Parts: sequence; C-alpha cells; structure tokens
Amino acid sequence: MANTKTVKSIQAKNRKYMLVRYGRMNLMGLFEHRQPSIPKLPTRVVVKTEKGLQLGSIIGQFTQYKSGQFRLDSSEIDEYFNNSQIDLSLRPVGKFIRYASPDDLSEERHLRQIAKEEMKNCNRLVKEMGLEMKIVDADHILGGERIIFYFMADGRVDFRALVKKLAQEYQTRIEMRQVGSRDEAKLLGDVETCGQPCCCARFLKALKPVNMRMAKMQKATLDPSKISGYCGRLKCCLRYEDETYTTLKKLLPNKKVLVKTSQGLGKVMDTQILTQLVTVELEDGKRVAFPVDELEILETPKIKKKKQENTQSDPEQKKNSNNQDQNRSEQERS
Repeated sequence: MANTKTVKSIQAKNRKYMLVRYGRMNLMGLFEHRQPSIPKLPTRVVVKTEKGLQLGSIIGQFTQYKSGQFRLDSSEIDEYFNNSQIDLSLRPVGKFIRYASPDDLSEERHLRQIAKEEMKNCNRLVKEMGLEMKIVDADHILGGERIIFYFMADGRVDFRALVKKLAQEYQTRIEMRQVGSRDEAKLLGDVETCGQPCCCARFLKALKPVNMRMAKMQKATLDPSKISGYCGRLKCCLRYEDETYTTLKKLLPNKKVLVKTSQGLGKVMDTQILTQLVTVELEDGKRVAFPVDELEILETPKIKKKKQENTQSDPEQKKNSNNQDQNRSEQERS
C-alpha cells in the first residue's frame, strides 16, 4: 500500500521524473526534471542531492520513458518489493541540473585522483590518533561541497577529533560513513570468479540475506572459499535462482516415500530439482530415474507414520499413564 501511494503522489501534478544511478555507492533514485524527452543513448547527468552536486547515469532510457516521464507501474513495483521483502522508497531524492558536459566528466576524474590522496591522508591521521577503524574509500563531491570517507570498524568509533582535523585541512564539510563487508566490496570489488565484475559494484543495489540453505538446495559446493564472494560472505548470486529452486522442490516427493512406477512399486532415494527426475529403488533393488509426472505417491515415510501413531495412541493407555503420574506425585508429597 505504501508503494502504491508513493507512485500516485509521484504522478500527481504532471511532474516529470527520471531514474538515475548516482554517487560513489551507486545509489538509485528519482529526480525531477523539465526535459521534453530522454536521450536513448547512455547519458551522464548532474543531479542535486542532499549531499550536493553529484554525477549519475540515467536508467531505463530505452523502454521506461514516454515524453520524458518515467513510467511507473504500481502493481509491478509492489510485486517486486513484496517478493524481495526490501524496504525501499521511490520518493524523489533531488533535482536534475543538467546533462554532464566534458568539463564535468573531467572534474570527476580529477576529484577521484584527489580522493585517493585524501584517503591516504585520512588513514595516516587514523594511525596517529590510534583509532580502531579502517578507511576504505573517499568520495569528493562534485564542486567540493563535502568529502565523504567510508570506513569499517568492529563497533562505534569516536571520530570527532578526526573530523575536526580533516575539516581544518581541507576547508570543507567532512562526513564519515561506516560500511560493512558487502559495502566494501561495492566500493573496491573487482572481477569475480565468474569473470564478471562484482554484482554489487555493477548493478545490485538491494538484496535479501543469503544463507547456506540456498547453497545446499542448489547442490553447490559447500567449500567456503568457492561460494564466498569478494566480501568474504556467501555470493549474492545464490539468491537469484532460489525462488525457482524452492518452487520446483515443492513438486518433488520426499525421500523414503513409497511410489508406484511403470516398472512396479519402489521407494524414493533421491531427487533432482532442475530436471525434475526422481531416483526410485524398485523391489528388486534396481535404481531407476523417473520424471516426477510419471510417479504416483502411495504413502508417506514410515518415520512420519510412527510419529502419528505415537500422537494418536490409545486414550485408555494415556489415562492409565496419567493416573500413575498422579499416584507418584501423591506419594512424594506424603
């Protein structure tokens, strides 16, 4: 409901918005503009955010714009957010200033070089002051309005004195932002084992937690060194196919289930999620793989049956056991 209201408020008053990926962290947001149309080619833009002027790139210019207006389908947005369980807002985050000029792009390259020196200087001050933090990266905002330092630390760090020294030296606003291991990979990540740049650095902006269950279901190797990404945590790509694997797994029978096949009765020994094949052990001990559609499930596993029998035991037996427990408690009291 919240996302639907947001979409309606965005479309009100005939205001135009463009979707832009901006900043060092590659954030994504809507920016108000008054352009009659959106260029079809990849285009860099200068936008105004709460941080100041920042460079970004227009997203969806091939299919998602009509007369310069970013077309929002509230039902599709709601479905995406609900399925992903991601709490994101599509409220406008700033204004479009202009299309990036060669001077803007040149200044961006210049500021990136300056930011490297600023990061080295900040790391030096951190060591001198004995602060338990690691400076990961620095972002010098376009126009020099502020410098943002990204750092990692185990807990909270009192960096007020550090901020004062940096502000005096650079004569601009200083912002310290603590990040985690995934954010570090987003800032510094290179090429992953698949041969592509890290997803978090290239396009991924928000993702639900990734756990070991996903790796087990996809029958990936459980070697941490092979299923961990640049950040040292489980690879984000394990989640991409999790929904499909979960849906397909529900169509397969559990192990040890008795089934009827074209070759006689048998017991389920193993299943293959993607191929939807079921390995069945026949009465003669032979194991054969059958498509799940060709099987007829006859009964649930014996383990489950035993549990049901225990829970549905004779009422008279339960009554006798309760009486015995009551007699014991009375004897203990006397």
